[in-house]
Amino acid sequence: MRILVVSDSHGDSCALRRAVERENGCALIIHLGDGERDTAFLHGIPLLQVKGNCDFCSELPATLCTQEGGKTILCTHGHVQMVKYGMELLRREALDKHADIALYGHTHVPVQTYADGLYLCNPGSLHNGDYAVLEIVSGGVMWLPKRIF
Repeated sequence: MRILVVSDSHGDSCALRRAVERENGCALIIHLGDGERDTAFLHGIPLLQVKGNCDFCSELPATLCTQEGGKTILCTHGHVQMVKYGMELLRREALDKHADIALYGHTHVPVQTYADGLYLCNPGSLHNGDYAVLEIVSGGVMWLPKRIF
């Protein structure tokens, strides 16, 4: 299963459109916040979305868990878990929810780490050209950082 993962598009729906076109064939798009309105053109494309600290008046959840490809994925923007100051709150929440993968944004810095059976992944800021593809295959998980520029 291929999943397009983006975050922090900050009004740059053109960057989102380019990433979607480039990664045509992904089964799902996950937007990790700070760009709620940027997804308006994604009609008929499966989308999961959480609110970021810049998604004012949003009714989206701050965090959600989903089962995709046999893995439990925790999705959050990361500001609630204060990811700019460390991963401990996010790691603890993910482990409490028995997540295999925790996806977050907010820092605008692409990250992929693995420890204690948990992948912590940040696609970076789409507004800055960064996004990622998450591939869940029978052999495990692959995180593929990408750039639109």
